[in-house]
Amino acid sequence: HAAFAGLERLREYMQTGKLSLNEATELVRASSLYTTHTPVPAGHDAFDEATMGKYLGFYPQSIGIDWRTFMSFGKTNPDDHAAKFSMSVLAANMSQNVNGVSMLHGKVSQDIFADMYPGYLPEELYISYVTNGVHYPTWAAKEWKSVHEKVFGPEFQTHHYDKKCFSGIYGVSDEEIWNVRKVLKHTLVEAICERLSNPSITSQYTPSQVVTIKERLRDDVLTIGFARRFATYKRATLLFSDLDRLDAIVNNPERPVQFIFAGKAHPADGGGQELIKRIIEISKQDRFLGKIIFVPGYDITLAKRLVQGVDVWLNNPTRPQEASGTSGEKASMNGVMHFSVLDGWWVEGYQPGCGWALPLERTYDDQNYQNELDAATIYATIENEIAPIYYKVNPETGRSSEWIGYIKNTIAKVASNFTTNRMLEDYCKQYYVPQSERYERISADDNKIAREIAIWKDQVRAEWNNIRIVSYARPDSSYVLSIDDPLKGEVVLDLGRLKPEDIGVEMVFASADDKGKLHIRDIFELQLEETNGAVATYRTTVLPERTGMYQVGTRIYPKNPELPHRQDFPLVKWL
Repeated sequence: HAAFAGLERLREYMQTGKLSLNEATELVRASSLYTTHTPVPAGHDAFDEATMGKYLGFYPQSIGIDWRTFMSFGKTNPDDHAAKFSMSVLAANMSQNVNGVSMLHGKVSQDIFADMYPGYLPEELYISYVTNGVHYPTWAAKEWKSVHEKVFGPEFQTHHYDKKCFSGIYGVSDEEIWNVRKVLKHTLVEAICERLSNPSITSQYTPSQVVTIKERLRDDVLTIGFARRFATYKRATLLFSDLDRLDAIVNNPERPVQFIFAGKAHPADGGGQELIKRIIEISKQDRFLGKIIFVPGYDITLAKRLVQGVDVWLNNPTRPQEASGTSGEKASMNGVMHFSVLDGWWVEGYQPGCGWALPLERTYDDQNYQNELDAATIYATIENEIAPIYYKVNPETGRSSEWIGYIKNTIAKVASNFTTNRMLEDYCKQYYVPQSERYERISADDNKIAREIAIWKDQVRAEWNNIRIVSYARPDSSYVLSIDDPLKGEVVLDLGRLKPEDIGVEMVFASADDKGKLHIRDIFELQLEETNGAVATYRTTVLPERTGMYQVGTRIYPKNPELPHRQDFPLVKWL
């Protein structure tokens, strides 16, 4: 696991740089970024203490720390011996920043890591996001590259381009767009037939079934693709909730639809393997044979053919378990519209006229009810929106200008935002450059600032529980805040050996949503007004900006301009 790299770097700093644990930690954190990739619990590895002891029992002694300190790297409570050592907690502890791989995943990750920072609400955490992108040279079909080369401009070839260049697709004729799509779909059909002709990888179909599939598979029919790792949360069989309704869709005499499935399940994922078996069983029914196809031997070559050749890319994960999802981004590079739950990257990518979406919010807490509703929505969208547009063909030109409009919009407005170029620019701007600059600064002059930060943290940590509340003026539960009667907040603290500037004091106004989850509405910082020896007085005047009922609390926290963010040193004391 990559998180172990943080431990090894810690050892190197301590042994070769002659630094203390806390000094080394400052340098490791400053130069590390943890990108978390999934909200699914199974994707966050954790090991019991016995396993850690078996393989890493020597490690604490090698760097001069005790076992409890070592366990604190991967546990929120190192004294809980039953709790497992989390690789995600380790990665977060060894990194200055943590990011998700889409906007929604960033928010979900705040909830996942909330236990590490009990003094803060999840929405306050430093965890942000950089949405994944895909590599255009790898995933765009050569036919599209030829078109794009003519209209995206010379800078596009250098990778130093303005993403607005993708709008050049609007200058391409409908005929050329339609012809490219026809070629790619024909290539896909040929590739599928070739795979099905290989008996070594097509054991799920009999020879006669293969013949029928190859006869029925067409390149002039609306084709919807679904190919990915078959994890249960991706709901691969949602489409089969109502087989009679599905029968009417695929066998519609005027607007037929065919579905192409491919993918693999993890060897240890029995649920995922069962999904594949279910798809194959249904695809063998005579009414679906050649209309719903599971293509064997899923690999990168087949993946390319699919994202380039289908007309629509289907994705229907359980909300909000899709961290990002990149197969749909690859499809958009090829003018293939995405049809998905507004989860992962599609929350940011969806625009009317560029694809189709299932709602972001759940309607039912019961997952079975939600599945039923989502399946019905998928059927209705295909029948009433997607198929009618695809088959709205002008008899004179033999193509659908409205469908071509969707293709152009997808390339110009969706694909342009989900390239690795954009992703790397985001990483550099948000994380790599700022962290590199901070690391260089705190490591200069024999790690001078890093040592100072470590010493300061040690001092604050030693005195934290000795901070005494002398007085605290706060509103009672019936207090009515108004412009004519503003709230005057005052906190008087005995800081012991700490300096007043080491402590921040703030009053937090929060309210609960309809599910009882607290959200911060306003934060008012109390200013240092007086000092008398170790006693410091902080005050503020609060004027209301919006009406409502609030829960009000005051908290103190360590304050130092050298900290990259508040959770870098997450001590909090609520008064």
